[in-house]
Amino acid sequence: MSREQEPVDAMLPWSQMLLFGLQHVLVMAAVPITSVFLVAKALDLSAALTVNLISATFLLCGLGSLLQSLGPWKMGSKLPFMMVPGGAPVVMFLTIAQQRDLQTASGAVILTALFYFLVLPVFTRCLKYFPKIVIGTLLILVSVNLVKVYGGIIAGKPGSPTFGDPANIGLAVATIAFTVLFARVFKGMLGQLSVLLGLVAGTLLAAAFGLVDIAGVVSGPVLSAPTLLPFGMPRFDLLAALPLLIFSVISMVEATGQTMAVAEIVGKEVKPREIVPRTIRGDALMSLAGGLFGTSMIITSGENVGIVRATNVRSRYVTAAAGLILVAIALLAPLGRLANAIPAAVVGGTALIVFAIIGTIGIDMLRRVELHQRSNMFILACALTMGLLPIVVPGLYTKFPPTLQMVLGNGLAIGSLTAIFLNIVFHHLPSGHNQQEAAAAGQAPTAP
Repeated sequence: MSREQEPVDAMLPWSQMLLFGLQHVLVMAAVPITSVFLVAKALDLSAALTVNLISATFLLCGLGSLLQSLGPWKMGSKLPFMMVPGGAPVVMFLTIAQQRDLQTASGAVILTALFYFLVLPVFTRCLKYFPKIVIGTLLILVSVNLVKVYGGIIAGKPGSPTFGDPANIGLAVATIAFTVLFARVFKGMLGQLSVLLGLVAGTLLAAAFGLVDIAGVVSGPVLSAPTLLPFGMPRFDLLAALPLLIFSVISMVEATGQTMAVAEIVGKEVKPREIVPRTIRGDALMSLAGGLFGTSMIITSGENVGIVRATNVRSRYVTAAAGLILVAIALLAPLGRLANAIPAAVVGGTALIVFAIIGTIGIDMLRRVELHQRSNMFILACALTMGLLPIVVPGLYTKFPPTLQMVLGNGLAIGSLTAIFLNIVFHHLPSGHNQQEAAAAGQAPTAP
């Protein structure tokens, strides 16, 4: 099949691309807003600077989504990807800003983006250590972690008066129910838009109960534009940037899993050593821009993988249209305020079902792994154990040194590293046991 005939390269009518693109945007729109609010509230930034950073974050997410979807100059994967501020990098950015200052935090983001380009040639040679068992495990951990994060958004902050508010939980469950109902009842394009329709129905239900505040949508400026170097000239401190530099390697592992998963979903045959570097170069370029515009790292998101699977709309031009919508939101302030008016419980309910689908993708990938082999069984069991522990037992490693906490306390990081390490031990180091096990399975032993 020629490239022009592949579903990932299909050009849909503009009306469909905008609707499907809007579906992607509404599911991920909470991420840029909450990431900026987290930093702004913690550092007591002014309202004007906060609006400026929201505009910059939406703009870079939009341009990044265009970059990954269209893939010019070997920058971007040419797959239906969205880009968002990474959750862990936002926390690290905030920590650096609190310990040093915002100029040093921006400098750390710029150093990390340049580090991507420096390490990428070495990382590319290691892609043989990322078979389906590693990527499938990573996707399950991504799913569980995202479900936990958005479950927390629905429940609220523990100890606050609104924690576990039945109204918010009921609204999230209703949004999920609407989504499932539309997916069951509607066929064709409407069925593919079930996520968007569920979100709209959840918002209308919230409005009927007076839980949607749109008073601030029309007030304020119409146009917004980000400012270059909003904190002043960056300061470069390698020691302060160390947490982000270490995370960049973990991010490359995540980008590898997401790239191969999306390529499989859209039915595109790819060579990992060609396509994965394109994804990572896109992450590096947008993170570099993020450092210049005052944001944290902007990286490829696994959050829209579930939408691609749920809707089976595989065209990369849909996420390119989503990128254009994000750029419009960045430049037209009322659109950003309208997206922010959607109740967190509705966004959370939509996100829960979409992110849980990511887990099913990982399960489907693991289904094709020989799990009856003792080696693969132990790789998966140990990786899930190490990856799930910090997710289900928060604060487990608080008495460990800060550097170890950064790795051990990140379920995605330690779970992925465990899977990679054990895969090398069982399948890439010479062993008579490996040969016996492979022979029992009727396969050739894996070459070291």
